[in-house]
Order: sequence, then structure tokens, then C-alpha cells
Amino acid sequence: MMKPGIAAPGMAERLGVTVDERRGVEYHQLRSKDLLNKLNARPMPFGWTLNPYRGCEMACRYCFARYTHEFLGLDDRMAFERTIYVKDADRDRLVAELRRARRSGQSVAIGTATDPYQPAEGKFEVTRRVLEAARMVPGILLSITTKSTLVTRDAALLREISAASDVTVNLSVTTVDAALARRLEPRAPRPDLRFAAMKALTDAGVAARLFIMPILPRLTDDEPNLRALLVAARRAGAIGAESNVLFLRPGTREIFLEFLAIDFPRLVPEYERLYRGSAYAPPDYVREIEERVRRLADEVGLSSRRRADRPDQSSPRQLSLAW
Repeated sequence: MMKPGIAAPGMAERLGVTVDERRGVEYHQLRSKDLLNKLNARPMPFGWTLNPYRGCEMACRYCFARYTHEFLGLDDRMAFERTIYVKDADRDRLVAELRRARRSGQSVAIGTATDPYQPAEGKFEVTRRVLEAARMVPGILLSITTKSTLVTRDAALLREISAASDVTVNLSVTTVDAALARRLEPRAPRPDLRFAAMKALTDAGVAARLFIMPILPRLTDDEPNLRALLVAARRAGAIGAESNVLFLRPGTREIFLEFLAIDFPRLVPEYERLYRGSAYAPPDYVREIEERVRRLADEVGLSSRRRADRPDQSSPRQLSLAW
């Protein structure tokens, strides 16, 4: 059982000194035994995860990963976006870990919990060092998920990696409404800038996909918004779109409902109804939204899939080519 305000066993000694402070955010060193994490639990569409940072300055109201700061002994609800931990990224160790992931035949997902191109990356360049290591491991399966336009900094490097490996950048955009996006994702770039970044990547020969995640009931699930997202992604050269309805786990649920009470009070009863006793929306609603996205994607000429449609890669498979 986690004790509020107390770091998990083995975690306290990994917490390092403050390495920077700006914009009301503190950045701390986090000594990591391994940067890659092997998944051994429930079926997932990737076998390994890699998050260069712990905590995320993007401050998305719906972020499911906020609870992870509790393992550091930080029970302040806002600590997740104001206290960012920068992980070690020794190149030789990264190369060794990535080679192990390649041998497994499973993909490595970068940015599953925190954005690898959040503002901290502009200074600390942990993600850049990860990609430089990946360049030395041809044949790796790699995906990157981000809301940041900073990813275009690495377009040439990503193209180089793509020549010998399978690389996809997932640009997360929930709405085309810049004002709504600012309320939902306070420190993320505007939606139009994210689509411009997508276009820059695809023009550079890097595969990019639209992530409509999460779809927010009564906020971003309407046909005009979903269609506009899909059209923008098609115009930007995306290889497809993937979507998933909002998941409200404990820790995130309280923060999100507080946000709604201030910004969209009329929606609070609806969310309490939809998410009564569960972190998931009702199956009927989910099916309705999934069908809506599928139909709209077909109409605009863009392939689409649900998050659940991605193949399970959590179990090792035999590689057809030895490296």
C-alpha cells in the first residue's frame, strides 16, 4: 500500500537534486536503473515503454498518468505538472536496452505516460539522446506520442532511423478549437501548429498518425470536430487515425471533475452519470463514438482504428530476421 507523502520503496534514493527552475516549474534529476520498461501484465499494443521524463508540464486536465507522482511521495495534485523529473540517458546503456527490445520483436513506445517533447526537452534533450541511440539499433520498432511541435527538431534524425527501422510519430490532437484546447491542455501547442508539425514530419519522410485521444463526451465528440480533425490529418499526410474515449481513473477523475465544475458546470451531472462507478464510459456510448469516427474517417478518405484494434505485442514473438 502506498503511504501518502512517502516515496515507494527503492524510489527515494533515486530522486536527485534540482537541476533547473523556470515558469513556476522545478526540474529534478531522477537516477534510473533502466530507461526502458518491459511490460509483463495485461495485453498491450507494445512490449516496451520509455518515458524520458516523469511528470508532464503540458498539464492536460484529463491526463491519466497523474497518479504516478504518488510513487515519488508527491501527493500534491499539481505536483505532476510543476515538479518534473529528468531521467538519466547514458548512450551505451540505452543502446544495450534497445538491442534487447529489438531481439524481443516487440515495439518500443516512447511517451506513454508523459510527453517526450514537453518543454523540458528543449533544455535537457533526453528524447534526442534516446533517438541517437535508436539510430545505432537498426531494425527496432518504435513509436513516439506527443502533442509538441518540438518533435520537428528531430525530423532529419527520425528520417534516418526510419531508413533502417519502423518508426511512427503519433500527434495527439483532441480538438480543432484553439480556445477549447487551451482550456483542456493549457501548455500544449495550438491544434493548427500540431498539424503543421505533422505536415513537416510527413514531408520529411517520417510516418505520422493522428491520435484522437481522449475523445471527451459532450466536449470533443461531435461530428464537426471529429471530421475537422480527420480532414486536417489527411491534408497533413497522416497514415491514419486512432481514437479512444476518455478514461477517468482515480486521481484524474477528481481533477477533471473539478475542472468541469469551473469551466463547464452544466456537464458535471452528465459525466457523473456516464462514469458512475467506473473509470470507463458505458459500452453503448463507446460503440456510438467508435462508429462515428469510423464512418467519418471513411468519408474523408483516411484509415482509422480504435486503440483496442492495435495488435497485442506484449508477448514475445520470433523475429524473422536476426540482427
